[in-house]
Amino acid sequence: MIRVDRVVAIVGRPNVGKSALFNRMVGRRIAIIHNRPGVTRDRISAAMDWRGKPLILVDTGGIGLMDGEGAQNAVADAAASQTQIAIESAAVLILVVSVRDGVLPLDAEVARRLRSSGKPVIIAANKADDSTSALASAEFCRLGFETILPISAIHGRGILEFRRAVDEALKTAGVLRPQTEGKADSKPEPLKLAIVGRPNVGKSSIVNAFDKSRRVIVSPVPGTTRDCVDVPFVIQTDGEPENYLLIDTAGIRKRRRVGDSIEFFSIKRSENAIARADIVLHVFDAQDGVTMQDKKIADLIVKRRKACVFVVNKWDLYADAVREAQAEKRFSFPARRRDHSPTELSLFGQWVRQQMFFLDYAPVIFTSARSGFHLERLLEAIRYVAGQLKQSIPTAVLNRALRDAFRQRPLSGRSGARLKFYYAVQVKQNPPAFLLFVNRKELFTKLHEKHLARELRKAFGYEGCPLLFLPKERPKTIRPVRNSRKTHSRRQTFHPKTKPTDKLPRPNKIKQKPSTAPRSLSNNYEK
Repeated sequence: MIRVDRVVAIVGRPNVGKSALFNRMVGRRIAIIHNRPGVTRDRISAAMDWRGKPLILVDTGGIGLMDGEGAQNAVADAAASQTQIAIESAAVLILVVSVRDGVLPLDAEVARRLRSSGKPVIIAANKADDSTSALASAEFCRLGFETILPISAIHGRGILEFRRAVDEALKTAGVLRPQTEGKADSKPEPLKLAIVGRPNVGKSSIVNAFDKSRRVIVSPVPGTTRDCVDVPFVIQTDGEPENYLLIDTAGIRKRRRVGDSIEFFSIKRSENAIARADIVLHVFDAQDGVTMQDKKIADLIVKRRKACVFVVNKWDLYADAVREAQAEKRFSFPARRRDHSPTELSLFGQWVRQQMFFLDYAPVIFTSARSGFHLERLLEAIRYVAGQLKQSIPTAVLNRALRDAFRQRPLSGRSGARLKFYYAVQVKQNPPAFLLFVNRKELFTKLHEKHLARELRKAFGYEGCPLLFLPKERPKTIRPVRNSRKTHSRRQTFHPKTKPTDKLPRPNKIKQKPSTAPRSLSNNYEK
């Protein structure tokens, strides 16, 4: 197997087709493509199979400022910083330009920055949809790079030759180095963690706190994150590495408040991130509490059958506000138990579970990405839920627990018939799925599912994990034969050799015995 030490970065000025080329090379619609300049902000990376060799391709935001100019806002400044980090960490750089626009002063500025890095640079003359546009790519020779290839990222024109040029540049840079057979890299699949929630609840801040870097852009402006950003994350536990993949998503707001198509596609990618994740971290704002939109996001998690952990972020701000209110005697927690001592975390956690009653099996963790409060506890909760997903229950133990559950609370179906349980077996681990053999599967209702899930959680845990029950009728080896109550009409049966018009043979007459009485008596009787 081949090890990858560095990445390939796609850079250029805004609105030249960098994200379109990124999606074309990866083979999936990951980055959002739009005519508006500056849609991409974060560094979007994707692992791909490049001509049989693994590589990491990075899409960056456009460089829209000349050297020495200041950014208009903090988001644009952060996007430029992310692009500079990608240039410094890449082994091969791809400069994307537009054939339709020609060489602009901003293209020359980007080329100057890439030339100063001293790394191999390939110019992708994009939007060359026909042969006439391809001839115009010779104009970019004055940028000072040898390899200039006309392509069309949207239509796929010239992509094969472009892949070959990138492959040669990677060999020249020495990025791809074959390993020996004995040192083959056999890393397990990382655990995918999707961080979802409403806009401006601190999702990107949690990602940066885990990675201990400014991997994604953080801004107080809602809607800063637009694309789903995959961030690899490794934790050393007892000397063994644990691989995670943090998926930072855009905030999911109400559909009627979606203003443009960019936000619409951002929300769709957030929903897709929930579908491909192993565990979903649902982030709340402690100051706002649980809103109706939070419940709708939780409903998406339930429909996708994903494990979940509730994360109440910005707890430090909420705790400060509570202390000020308590000092002014404007707010007080109700007393709990006999000690009459307020427990803020416990009461708030109970309130969250009451609001999310359909997801009450998910653990609630209080954190602060800014101060690092309870981040270690959040990691422990993630490890615990991941361990619950991996557990496999022995068949004998599972059937004993399910029989006790059915015996404890027998439930009848809608028609009044009683559901009979015969046997069960676990068929899947993520999510935990159990195949139940019953007499009639239409008798298995939501009440049965809730009751069995509650009893299995008491017996085996499964905290934060959804449980799936698949009822199935037990196969019958001998099908009973029942006599029909209908009266059959008597029909005349014929011999196969005879015709319907032929007369049937008469049955033989039985010879009667002669009478033993005297003839004279019989004659007298007749007279």
